[in-house]
Amino acid sequence: MRIGLALPHFDFSAPDGAPVSWERLAEVARRAEALGFDSLWVSDHFFLSLERYGGRDEAYGSPEALTALAALATVTERARLGTLVLCAGFRHPALLAKSAVTVDLLSRGRLDLGLGAGWLEDEYRAFGYDFGNLNHRFEVLEETLVAVGLLLAEGPATWEGRHFRLHEAYARPRPMQEPRPPLWVGGKGGPRILRLVARHADGWNTVWAWTPQAYAERVRTLQRACEREGRDPATVRRSVGLYTLVGEDPGDLSARYRALQAWSPGGGLDGQPLEAWGRDKLIGTPQQILDRLAEFAELGVEEVICSMASVPFALYDESALDLLAERVMPAARTLEPIR
Repeated sequence: MRIGLALPHFDFSAPDGAPVSWERLAEVARRAEALGFDSLWVSDHFFLSLERYGGRDEAYGSPEALTALAALATVTERARLGTLVLCAGFRHPALLAKSAVTVDLLSRGRLDLGLGAGWLEDEYRAFGYDFGNLNHRFEVLEETLVAVGLLLAEGPATWEGRHFRLHEAYARPRPMQEPRPPLWVGGKGGPRILRLVARHADGWNTVWAWTPQAYAERVRTLQRACEREGRDPATVRRSVGLYTLVGEDPGDLSARYRALQAWSPGGGLDGQPLEAWGRDKLIGTPQQILDRLAEFAELGVEEVICSMASVPFALYDESALDLLAERVMPAARTLEPIR
């Protein structure tokens, strides 16, 4: 099993709460790669509020996702670079495909391209995008998957949907990865999103709080979706993102949780016992974390992407990276996903 890192790229993301900067983002990326993390991931928001995570209703800034990955491609060498996930409603598929090819070439074939339907209505309205209803956003996502898939193939591509159309369109130069950078769809795993995965994607990702038991139910939904589409479920790659907290021993874990409570924006963890909060996260001593990773491997998960805090794409304590890398990752690599 591979271990990835959700990079801290929002204004709330750093241990000291300082605004995001390119220097800081690059520093964390280089350090994570040196420690052996297999992949580095960014999300796709113009801004993000922490109200749904127990924090304040405040607009926190972030770099643009694909531009950030293009820059990170120049300061890293080995780790894969991914979007978790791009909002399909923010970019025309032609621009998205061209940008993806450019990042793949800059990184020498290290891009994982994740797409999703979008959910934060405030940023749609702030920048003049049509949020519509859920049906509309899923329709845009499916058409984006189709168009990008065509553009990342040999071409030329001619195709017409309700929202986009292509006529003798190319995405040249070709990406370095063959036949294309992997296409991931992100979502909680209801029947509709998993139908899109079965039809159009190489893999499915879901975040940030899952028990193996709950995830197993969604895997069964994925299997049924694949069967209806005539696809072997074993061909769908699976990754899970989880809030992660590791401690050397139970006492160290409790101390780290108290520090995380103090750090969490808006007091989001105030009054929550560790046992209750950690039930559906990647929480524990190194052996407990490995036991949980083994459960996900048995469900076909090939990679777990860690968000090292209580909110997405944040890092509350840099020493947590070292502990995870030294005490968990070597043994995690021996876990084989079962399909």
